[in-house]
Amino acid sequence: MVVVENLVKTRIVYLGLGSNIEQPRLQIKKAIKALENLDNITVISNAGYFESKPMGPEDQPDFVNTVVKLETVLTASELLTQCQLIEQQQGRVKKRHWGERCIDLDILLYGCRQIKTASLCIPHSGLCQRDFVYKPLLKLNAEIEIPGKGLLRNIIKNNDTVTSGYACQFTGCIL
Repeated sequence: MVVVENLVKTRIVYLGLGSNIEQPRLQIKKAIKALENLDNITVISNAGYFESKPMGPEDQPDFVNTVVKLETVLTASELLTQCQLIEQQQGRVKKRHWGERCIDLDILLYGCRQIKTASLCIPHSGLCQRDFVYKPLLKLNAEIEIPGKGLLRNIIKNNDTVTSGYACQFTGCIL
């Protein structure tokens, strides 16, 4: 009998989700449900709801954000495609840069990989500067390490470019 090992590698991935129009909490719940329904993805946990002031134009509603931890065998580019499909299915339309949106899914971390292509930058470029990203991420994993940079909690403690002007606050669990 020959035993064939499974050569498919699973990775722990962290996704950032955000919404500020069309019932933001519902939009986030729908996106998490869509992720749970995908083959090759297991949603492990979420950080709950965090509300913050908008980044970019100030004439838009406040945002609701979360971070989701998942496990997947998808490549980073396959995962990006799935995230973009979820955004399309939920009716995302980009009207202006950093403007209002019904849903936004960003790959923050993909295992311990560093990826830089025309369509992907992992770790996400704003991860260590934006409190609406790093607060939910630290809630999920206080010891999270950013590939090529070190522990997130140390980075934000020692970083003068950290922006906390978004007034990010935890506002409840996602049920």
